[in-house]
Amino acid sequence: MPYTVTPTAIPEVLVLEPRVFGDARGFFFESFNARDFAQATGLDVEFVQDNHSKSAQGVLRGLHYQVQHAQGKLVRVVQGEVFDVAVDLRQSSPNFGRWVGERLSADNKRQMWVPPGFAHGFVVLSESAEFLYKTTDYWYPEHERSLLWNDPAIGVAWPLAAPPLLAAKDAAAPLLAQAQVFA
Repeated sequence: MPYTVTPTAIPEVLVLEPRVFGDARGFFFESFNARDFAQATGLDVEFVQDNHSKSAQGVLRGLHYQVQHAQGKLVRVVQGEVFDVAVDLRQSSPNFGRWVGERLSADNKRQMWVPPGFAHGFVVLSESAEFLYKTTDYWYPEHERSLLWNDPAIGVAWPLAAPPLLAAKDAAAPLLAQAQVFA
């Protein structure tokens, strides 16, 4: 099997560890193979967009989601390390308002599957980080929403030594109680 798949405390959010082949020259692994992904996860998804961001240490991006055209995301880090977070925003879910987090890094090569219906964000733990993610739908700025990163009702335990660097939209994001969520 090309991946080891581990469900998180919210079973729909998955951590994938690829099989890595390495020697004195370096390493090789398949970061994505549609057939193997479907077989390993049981998910039949089509990715339509790849995104790449670079951020400095202490930058927190998120928590983002789209209220229409909800995106599933397969995320990974190719340089540095982040703490990656998914928050369940499906009102019908027994896990509504709960979060899970995972350290993703270039060294551990872990990936996280964040299903549609979840807010997603990460904070950079290393000097900088390059973050790649595949999405199951396109980005529609008119449908994008943010959830306040430090909402006490959610209680994400961000591993921060200092206040994070935030975009204005993330600093002004609503609390879960005021946020537009999924049915």
